[in-house]
Amino acid sequence: MNARPSSVTPALPDTPPEPEPARPIGEREAEEFVAARTVHPGADPQLGVELEWLLVDKRQPRERVPFDTAQAALTAASALPRWAALTWEPGGALELSSRPAGTVAAALADMTTEVASVRSALAEAGISLVGAGLDPVRPPHRLLDAPRYAAMETYLDRRGDAGRWMMTGTASVQVCVHSGHEARGPLGFRERWRLAHDLGPVLVAAFANSPIARGLPTGWRSTRQAVWASLDPGRTRPPTGDDPREAWARYALDAAVLCVRKAEGPWLVPEGLTFRDWIRTGLPRPPTADDLAYHLTTLFPPVRPRGYLELRMIDAQPGDQWTVPFAVATALLTDARAADRAADACEPLRHIPRVWQEAARHGLSRPAFAIAAATCFEAALDALPRLGAPPPVSARVAQYADRFVTRGRTPADALLTRLEGRTEDDHATLWTSTES
Repeated sequence: MNARPSSVTPALPDTPPEPEPARPIGEREAEEFVAARTVHPGADPQLGVELEWLLVDKRQPRERVPFDTAQAALTAASALPRWAALTWEPGGALELSSRPAGTVAAALADMTTEVASVRSALAEAGISLVGAGLDPVRPPHRLLDAPRYAAMETYLDRRGDAGRWMMTGTASVQVCVHSGHEARGPLGFRERWRLAHDLGPVLVAAFANSPIARGLPTGWRSTRQAVWASLDPGRTRPPTGDDPREAWARYALDAAVLCVRKAEGPWLVPEGLTFRDWIRTGLPRPPTADDLAYHLTTLFPPVRPRGYLELRMIDAQPGDQWTVPFAVATALLTDARAADRAADACEPLRHIPRVWQEAARHGLSRPAFAIAAATCFEAALDALPRLGAPPPVSARVAQYADRFVTRGRTPADALLTRLEGRTEDDHATLWTSTES
């Protein structure tokens, strides 16, 4: 959920010139501004991944780890990432964002090395990197006191406590892929846009890994996805429309303004003011292109277009298991044969009401999701050798399919099984043991 430009953003020589940053932006110009940054079919195909990890002190598993403590441990061990960007989430979670990579193998090699180095250094300081979609023990608590997060908290508090859970207790695997080519077909940008949204609920269901909050089952396989869906729907629901440029421009301008930045003092947090309204009224001050660019960083749909497509719906995974959703999603979206098979497999899910919520609540226990996931994993396993994926990665995907997908189960189901018969006091120890 970080605001900064992602390190997987490709260099794009065809990006239109920026409007003057201090000049007020008009409505038509704003639509063109957003549309121009939605897809870049002429760019070189690149891949990336962003990994969020919850941090847990093994000696005090119910206490949050201050980010400066973790930062000091990494610095002392000379383990700061070489290629990935390291940032801190407002609740103390750590995020690693890869540099752009041209192949699956290169992306995996980079991040596997970075994660291993960070994990080892933190382990020496008694801190675990935990891959779980939602903090299963600790209540929401914000550590970072930045104007952005203070404004976000004020805005989201108007709809309940889901915003605080989102900001301080969720973690995900975010897969980034090229937006697609100009031509029609399974690798065209319109088809990839549609497939990413059709595939999203399958990825939610197959990798659901957040069934616990405050030490107790929530009734959801992916509580993280449920939390995100319960936020302001104008900034977290999927955009509608088959043309991503039109859909994203309309979505962005009709979304509510989360904050109006100020040079000094707390930022303004308007209520019920869309960006389109802000342009038309010019209040509390006329918005600029820079304001619009910032506004885009406060929108969190499950598939976010940023010149490339950022898939934001996958729960964080334990250990090196993050490589599985990365490999599966990349194969299904970038290999033409796999994309065709995935599109056919996901088509029946388009007719399920509230499909995202159904995937989050039930995981693969619903036959429709289990059938689609099984076909998608088969297609991915067929495609990975064509994409040059290392054999151990394909083996890990196959093992995941055998353990979970073919049985209609998810990591959430496995965790719930492990929790049976345990008391709430056992949970803190249990969840820290999920990472080796």
